[in-house]
Amino acid sequence: MFKLIKQEAKRYVVYLIRWQLSTPILAIVLIWLATMNKWTATVIANLIGGLIFFWVDRFIFKSRALSPVWEIRKNVQCANCQKFCRGYRLALAKNYDRTKDPHPEFRCEKCSDKKLEELRKKGVNI
Repeated sequence: MFKLIKQEAKRYVVYLIRWQLSTPILAIVLIWLATMNKWTATVIANLIGGLIFFWVDRFIFKSRALSPVWEIRKNVQCANCQKFCRGYRLALAKNYDRTKDPHPEFRCEKCSDKKLEELRKKGVNI
């Protein structure tokens, strides 16, 4: 569970940085449109910001580069300890792709942590 929160926190920090980067761009547009009505200028500046930052936001929230992709299922049998629980498996990370695995192995949180350590020792960047 902590792994998932950490991944989302990373995306959130990147998103907040992106939000701050939009400020100077929107300010420049508002300066250019200073002769217009304030509300019209604001609407136009926000439309321009939306045209630019839609693509940045899309990258932030869909990028594989920002975090690994996990698959989580309820009520599965752990591949290691055999207990029935919520199961986790790393499906995709940098230099690791098990998205098309015909027989995915899910693990409880404790066994999943052990598997992650094994993968890190093998050079998988998580």
